[in-house]
Amino acid sequence: MVKKLYPDHPIVGVGAVILRQGKLLLEKRGNEPAKGKWSIPGGVVELGESLEAAVIRETKEETGLDVEAPCLVDVVDQMDLDEEGRVKYHFVIVDYLLQVKGGEPKADSDADELQWVALDEVEKYNLTASFRRFFVKNKKKLKNPANLV
Repeated sequence: MVKKLYPDHPIVGVGAVILRQGKLLLEKRGNEPAKGKWSIPGGVVELGESLEAAVIRETKEETGLDVEAPCLVDVVDQMDLDEEGRVKYHFVIVDYLLQVKGGEPKADSDADELQWVALDEVEKYNLTASFRRFFVKNKKKLKNPANLV
């Protein structure tokens, strides 16, 4: 088990960018950090697992969707410090665009809720800090995902 709270080193995570008809699949986080905030599905890479395998696995666990063809979009980091300045959380998150090959979205595992959100509406949600930075930086790319592949 990875020590997420007060880790000894940065933790590598993955995020799943899933688009359908101009809408992005958002997930309301069910666990800390950032419980109750919206982000994209994802999680921690397991020892011996490739980034691509991790994003496919995490997507299945959290959404029930079978996905394929991971395409790197961006890498972001998130560091949270406590009142004493100690690192409480430190994640390096590798975000991939994925193609859905089957399944119906259903919140599971760490997800409290899933919702398809129009790209122009995403920033109105209570997003995690790292996903907000990712989205602002990559919004134009996501509006024309054919340029990413």
